[in-house]
Amino acid sequence: MSEQPRRPDDADDALVRQARLRNARQQRQLDDGKSSVTRHLAQIGMLGLTIVVPMLLGLFTGRWLDHACGTGLMFTGALLVLGLVLGSWSAWNWIKRA
Repeated sequence: MSEQPRRPDDADDALVRQARLRNARQQRQLDDGKSSVTRHLAQIGMLGLTIVVPMLLGLFTGRWLDHACGTGLMFTGALLVLGLVLGSWSAWNWIKRA
């Protein structure tokens, strides 16, 4: 009688073990309600954009007004600070909501 080669069952297969481990980690994460590293990075990026975009709008609008009125950097400085304040306020409200 020839003996059949032993076929490893699912419990011995490394790929199956890794898949079960990953599934268990994901399920634990869903149960705990913790967010992933990529979600945190996305939130940091969103915060940066929330602050930077109003500043850039203030900067470009101020430069245009200064050029049109010949006032040096008066409008640029004022609108840049206003953009910083509005962007920071918006980011603060977004953080409190999240």
